[in-house]
Amino acid sequence: MAIAEVAQQPDIGYTPDHDKYLAPVQRRLKGDNLDKTLPPSFSTELKSDLVWDNTDIADRFDWTYEPTATDLEEIEKALQHFKSLGKSLEYVDQEAFPLPNLHSKLGIISMRSTTPLALRLSAVSLCLLIREEIIITYAGIASHIAPIRGRQHNQYDEKLADVVLNHIKDLSKVYDANKIGAPAYTTDKQVFHTDSGHVIALPSLEEAAEGGESKLRSSWRVYKELAHTRPDLIRTLAEPWPAENFGDKTKPYVSRPLLHHQPSTSTSRGRLIIQCAHRTFTGFQGLPHSRDISPITEAQAEALDALHFLVEKRWQFANNLSIFHARDGFTNTEEMQRYLVRLWLRDSENTWEKVYGGVKEERQDFPLEPYIRNASLGAGGESK
Repeated sequence: MAIAEVAQQPDIGYTPDHDKYLAPVQRRLKGDNLDKTLPPSFSTELKSDLVWDNTDIADRFDWTYEPTATDLEEIEKALQHFKSLGKSLEYVDQEAFPLPNLHSKLGIISMRSTTPLALRLSAVSLCLLIREEIIITYAGIASHIAPIRGRQHNQYDEKLADVVLNHIKDLSKVYDANKIGAPAYTTDKQVFHTDSGHVIALPSLEEAAEGGESKLRSSWRVYKELAHTRPDLIRTLAEPWPAENFGDKTKPYVSRPLLHHQPSTSTSRGRLIIQCAHRTFTGFQGLPHSRDISPITEAQAEALDALHFLVEKRWQFANNLSIFHARDGFTNTEEMQRYLVRLWLRDSENTWEKVYGGVKEERQDFPLEPYIRNASLGAGGESK
């Protein structure tokens, strides 16, 4: 009686290994009858400002904005206005943090924006503020870019809450480093990925002593190259994948494509969405890939690493639906420690149920001190 062969996870880790990547690629190119056509409705051509690379981005777009002295004065006035209301952080919005003149400038980086953009605020203006004032300022400005905040965690301080602020900082000296399951809380390199959200806001509060450079790349540019050279991988990315739901015991994984294409209609432009992160399929340190979840296929492993290597070859607020982001590994010292905070935002025209569904103003929580959310912490990973 034949014994059924058990599917095994391919030899793929969180950080892509180029040598390990090349061997199965050559094998599949030689041995497989790869489909050289794109899925129905997918196109090889993407004519959009969202298709860019490092050779033309600086010439095509003024993608940074340095606030003027008048802008900074308006921001300071809005901060003082909010503080005068006596409200808690969850009530920061456009009305409570009014920016009558700056509002229109910030609107260009809503979900509908066609370019990446980094908004740089004067370091001097922020370093004079206490932590809560910095977060109020950050949330207030963000509310004028995309007014709806998304849920990044549903529990804080042992209570149910819509936690909308996440701290991106090395916490390996605070928590058991072997239990940390996401590179965001280490000094490790973060490979190219997308978050769960439409607009990702990542202001820097402190810099590392060395390294830690943030990177942005056009996911539309990567799609265009794959569509021309490896349409079979486009098909693979558009098929369902077993995506792990870290920390969700009731629904440990979902089956979903990494690539979505919405064709043009008479009333709207076509849209391409790539939503993927390596650790969802490979695990990371304290949260390894679960054996209770179906392994990815060799074709999926190739497609996942292909995205990373194509993005690396090409070469803040960012349109998460069209941009990959990453960061280099870094070194901290006692005096200099890389530290960012994150919001997931959207405008009123879009939905993303897991992140934005049912988020209530009165339940929003803005933790002022760094901690690791359950979805990024292995069992027994309590703080030291």
